Amino acid sequence: MPLTRRETLKMLGAGFGVVGLADGLLASSERPLDFPAKAKRVIFLYLNGGLSHVDSFDPKPALTKYDGQPMPGPKIKTDRASGGLMKSPFEFRPYGESGIEVSDIFPRIGSRIDDFMVVRSMWSESVNHLPSMLMMNTGHALRGGSRPSFGSWVAYGLGSENKNLPGYVVLCPGTPVGAARNWSSSFLPTKFQGAFIRNDAQTPSELIQDIANASYTRDEQRRQLELLDRLDSSFLDRVGFDPKLESNIESMETAFRMQTEAPEIFDLSKESQQVRSRYGEGEFGRGCLMALRLAEAGVRVVQVYYGDGQPWDSHDDIMTQKAHAQRSDGPIAALVEDLEDRGMLDETLVIVGSEFGRTPMIQNSGTEKVGRGRDHNPPGYSILLAGGGIRGGETYGATDDFGYKAVDKPISPHDLHATALYQLGLDHTKLTYRYSGRDYRLTDVHGNVIRDWLT
Repeated sequence: MPLTRRETLKMLGAGFGVVGLADGLLASSERPLDFPAKAKRVIFLYLNGGLSHVDSFDPKPALTKYDGQPMPGPKIKTDRASGGLMKSPFEFRPYGESGIEVSDIFPRIGSRIDDFMVVRSMWSESVNHLPSMLMMNTGHALRGGSRPSFGSWVAYGLGSENKNLPGYVVLCPGTPVGAARNWSSSFLPTKFQGAFIRNDAQTPSELIQDIANASYTRDEQRRQLELLDRLDSSFLDRVGFDPKLESNIESMETAFRMQTEAPEIFDLSKESQQVRSRYGEGEFGRGCLMALRLAEAGVRVVQVYYGDGQPWDSHDDIMTQKAHAQRSDGPIAALVEDLEDRGMLDETLVIVGSEFGRTPMIQNSGTEKVGRGRDHNPPGYSILLAGGGIRGGETYGATDDFGYKAVDKPISPHDLHATALYQLGLDHTKLTYRYSGRDYRLTDVHGNVIRDWLT
């Protein structure tokens, strides 16, 4: 039977001073990769609320031709009553050598479109935000409980590249729908939970409260933790191995070590003004630049939410998506550019997407003021992928002529998760955790690796 972390510390002299050595020993026993890894890390840029695919990356000439007319076939029941078809108010044009058509609200991404795989055939199950958010983030649209998030599974499977930082970091200027359930470790050890940081401030001390202890020096804090370590060891000697307590102890130790490295990483003034200006002064732009720096420092998964709540939820006026695009287009393109310039893009999988898309029909439930919006559309939507061994400058799959439903090569969140894990060297059918008498996995009994995406 392998030694527990606490037993290892005890054998080495039962002191906090040997934590670094113990971590090194334990890191060498991480589960081996199932495949040669193409990617080392993931950055997920989450445009929460529902990016409209038919106004961004999935052009539909039929919407212009049949604008205002009922969609052919039986009337489709959406979350809210919908009227006739509505053409996009935005123009599409081809970009790059690939000639992929992109809406004019995303010109910077368009200029880099040859780096991206545009998946136009995503689909999900639920018409509501919370279950669709949970499906995209955890692989399960559970209302009454939670499952481990994608980032938690990756951290569990790969461990950490940097013992001074969490393996999984979540950035959001507020709280998305579902809050911590989107980055929960659930029944996995708590050390794999996403470390949530509100990036609505600019200085490291404001971003991470109490990162520096104003009352005690580091030596004094270390002595306190050594005392706690001895108390914990004494307790475990009496009651035996407790994985939850072990995980909490490791989380506390990581928090202690973060004092050394985190302030430096979250200090964006370390980047040149030229770099910072390309990301802009907005919260999402700063989040993308922080994601770059965290990835450089060895964080396995960084998830950047666009904003508080569900800002892309454009029920009343689709023109609000233009304003959101203006705040996200530049930062997304800048992140891909900088990853490439710093030699990291090949080993970093970048995902850009939402929990679902928007309907091709106009929403007319009677509560709208402007009356130019679109409802939720889980049967078909688009995401972007770049780096990490993904083929760039290509489209994959298709929705129907109007953009309502994925009809060619439909892709579920399970397929996305399975493929992302594969690029990280992990077999989604073997990455399991025994809980409550059964082996669980991120993709449950679903998911296929989409090899057509891979270089």
